[in-house]
Amino acid sequence: MDRSNKGGISALDHRELQELGLLYRQTASDLATVREDVTSNQLSFYLNQLLGRAHNLIYMGHKQKISGLFRFYSQTYPQVFRETFRQTLLAFLIFLAAGVASWAVTIHDPAFAHRLLGPQMMDTIEKREMWTESIVTIKPLAASGIMTNNLSVSFATFAFGITAGIGTVWMMVVNGLLIGVIGAATWQAGMALQLWSFVAPHGVLELPAIFIAGGAGLEIARGMLFPGLLPRRESLARAGGRAARLVLGIVPMLVVAGVIEGFVSPSGIAKPLKFLLAAVLLAALVTYLALARSPHEESV
Repeated sequence: MDRSNKGGISALDHRELQELGLLYRQTASDLATVREDVTSNQLSFYLNQLLGRAHNLIYMGHKQKISGLFRFYSQTYPQVFRETFRQTLLAFLIFLAAGVASWAVTIHDPAFAHRLLGPQMMDTIEKREMWTESIVTIKPLAASGIMTNNLSVSFATFAFGITAGIGTVWMMVVNGLLIGVIGAATWQAGMALQLWSFVAPHGVLELPAIFIAGGAGLEIARGMLFPGLLPRRESLARAGGRAARLVLGIVPMLVVAGVIEGFVSPSGIAKPLKFLLAAVLLAALVTYLALARSPHEESV
């Protein structure tokens, strides 16, 4: 068992595999017998653990290798993204519509920003100060907190797909409203360049990640509401699998975005360099998602 734990089931030869199968069946039979005896709880616990280890070894097959993780991000994920692109695009359009609407309302009625953002943040903006200054003094802690928050928002946006997409749409609307109001308020205060030079370096990864999480939630809703010729349960299971892969793929994006937001965005680096970094990251992301090909696509 120790040797197979290190090398997986492939570490065993044919004879040892036959012996493992025999021992597994015998242990399962012994466990069923021991459970009938209330005085053998300790032995039952030991056999149950032993059987669990053997079950994982037999049915999980060989251990996953680093190459499998690399294949997922280099080939599988871009393909899943393209297959579900319409859902991600819809999430983006919902976000954009909410952002444009809140921008227009704030420009027409500045009091709307006070109601939505609160007096403390509005006082900071009216003083032409960035509310992000505190990040500079606690960079590592801030970066960790930002990553956690972004992951929480993204996973919630994805999970709310089970509400037939209503929760996902709400999350996209709220995020769009906030960025629209903040954008309009800082523009009126003459701080637009300060805001967007801060947002751009990390936003080119963070915002697409949120859109993709929204697309994942809408994919779940699609599988639930529009099963087509499939049974609804099977349609939801397939859509849920694609959605889960979408969300798994944005984790590295949010980690990198959190590091940049904690260390680069609030720093004193020249604004043109921040915009240049944003352009490079965005170009790399678009190239990765749009051009990476899986072996299946290459053979078609």
